[in-house]
Parts: sequence; structure tokens; C-alpha cells
Amino acid sequence: MERLNYNSPEIAKKILDEIHLYSHKDTAIMEFCGTHTHSRFKFGIKELLPKNINMISGPGCPVCVTDNKDIDYCIALSSLPDVIIATFGDMVRVPGSYKSLQEAKADGSDIKIVYSSIDALNIAKENPYKKVIFLGVGFETTAPTVAASIIEAEKNGINNYFVYSMHKLTPPAMKAILDLGEVNLNGILGPGHVSTVIGWKSWEFVPLEYKIPVVVAGFDAVDILLGVFILVKMYEDNKLEVANTYIRAVKPFGNSYALNLIDEVFEKEDTSWRGLGELPQSGLKIKDKYKRFDAKVRFPLDVPSTPKPKGCRCDEVIRGVIAPLECPLFKTVCSPAQPIGPCMVSSEGTCSAYYLYGGGR
Repeated sequence: MERLNYNSPEIAKKILDEIHLYSHKDTAIMEFCGTHTHSRFKFGIKELLPKNINMISGPGCPVCVTDNKDIDYCIALSSLPDVIIATFGDMVRVPGSYKSLQEAKADGSDIKIVYSSIDALNIAKENPYKKVIFLGVGFETTAPTVAASIIEAEKNGINNYFVYSMHKLTPPAMKAILDLGEVNLNGILGPGHVSTVIGWKSWEFVPLEYKIPVVVAGFDAVDILLGVFILVKMYEDNKLEVANTYIRAVKPFGNSYALNLIDEVFEKEDTSWRGLGELPQSGLKIKDKYKRFDAKVRFPLDVPSTPKPKGCRCDEVIRGVIAPLECPLFKTVCSPAQPIGPCMVSSEGTCSAYYLYGGGR
């Protein structure tokens, strides 16, 4: 059986023609995932859609929604003696209140960029006299691998490995966006990567409670256009349901193995999101069973609340209230080379997408 080319110009054009044919109402669609935002720009989709369709970026970038106090805590951890910080690359450049992890590294902190939590665990094995702290940032997609690293550390008696969990759960954030009501939405493009773990049925509360259709989509051009087309059709036909167009990866109830790993190691807790404040049961903390690997328990630090960068409107970008072009710092003093806020740093950040691919409607 021949595999469908999800970047086929011919297929993309056919779907675009259908979108133009069906779309009559003014339609606001939020793509929750930052990868959707970058893909939409990369493929030029925003310029090809009808003028009455407004694509709005949401809070789907885990680095962007990490609270400023957590960033400051990570920087404080890096200053402790005999500590190695292991982190994903995006986190290194996110500005804290006074400096970034990159600047902390320049000041002498031992900070290593890794591609996975297993890389961090291996660093711990190779440095038995150092305390290795992995900065656990991400949504449900990365949480299972971090859980697996903690289980592996327990199994092999690795006592110098710790995790600072900043993992967040996406459905509470979507609920918060809708409860705020700052943006009038007619459809939501659901996150594909997250849904591979939690399943498309996790979004059924949106049409049931908020009367807004959802389509879970992949990240190629055809994926995104098909998702937009189905959302447009559901909105025009007054249908309220969840559709899954990412069938090659997303199942109704997700990945049971990954969910079991999360459930084994983590439990839900209230946590703070940049731009959204404290959301109930939206974070993942390490269970007491594995608390000896919890950096918050092992290294309790008093990190004061700090002011946000003056003039930065990243909070509003995260909520979809404004586009990056409306921020006075965008492309003036804030750029990927010198970011003021995390939305310009991350490879999934909305501001970085606008900067890299250009703004527009």
C-alpha cells in the first residue's frame, strides 16, 4: 500500500479549494500546539487561507509557559556546589529575572545540553561524585521518558540523579483559555504530539462544555489543511464534536504504556503557568515513592517572586489575545539573538515563528 504524501502540493491544493468553497463565516481557529504554528508559517498556509479565517496561536509551547519563578529556581540550582544541570537546549536561553542559564554557564555553572532524560541519567552514571539535576520541561509528550529515567535510576541504585519537574498537562490549559473568554473561538486545532499520549477523547470536553469543535491534526501541510477544512465544515454545519485526522499516530485513548509510566512516577498538582496563572491539577509532581529523586525535595531553595520583563507581552501572546506584531518589543529590542521573553526563544514559540517566517494577518 502506497503511503500518502502529507506534503503533496496536489492534495494540498484540493483541500484548499474545498476550504475556499465551504468557508463563508468569519472563523477564528486556535492551534494549541507551537509546532502547528511553525508548520503553518513554514508551509505558507496563512497566506493561502481565505481572508475570513483567522488562525490564532495558543499556549502550546512548554518552554514558553514555564513560570518565571521556575526559571529563577533552575538558575539558583545551577549555582549549588557539585551540581551539573542537564537541560534541553531551548531552556538555556530563556531569560530569568536577572540572567539566563546560558549566562549562568558563562559565570561558571556546569550546565549540559541533552536530548533526553536518559542522556542526563548517563551523565549521572559517569559523574558519581556530582549531583545531576535534569530540568523536566514539557507536556504529556515528554513526561513518560522522564518517568522512565526515574524508574531506571531507582532500579540501578543511581543516587545522584534528580529531576526538577516542571511538566504540565494540556487539557487544563485549554480549559483556562476557554474560561477566560478573551478570544472568541470557533474551532480548535488540537495538539498532535500530546494526543498520541493522552488520546483524542481527552478533548471531548471542549465541544460538550464549550460548544466548540476540535480536530486533532498532524504537522505536515496536508495534515494542517485537512484539520482546518474539517473545522470549517463543522462550524459551517453547526456540528460539535472531536475529529481525529492524525489517525496514523493518535488513538482514542492514547498510549497506555506511556500513561502508565506517568501514573507510576507522577501525580497531579496545582501549578503556575506563564500567562495563565495557577491552574488546578495542571502540573506533575514526583510521587512520595520516588521523592528521593525530586530536586524540589532534595534542594529546597527560597526563590523570591520577581517582576516580569518590562514591556514584554509574551503572556498575552500565549493566551492568543495578541499577535507578536502587537508587542512593542517585537523585532525592536526582542529577537532570537537577544530574547526578552521565552516566546522568542523556543523552537515552538509564537514570536520566534513570526520572526523567522514573517508576520502578517
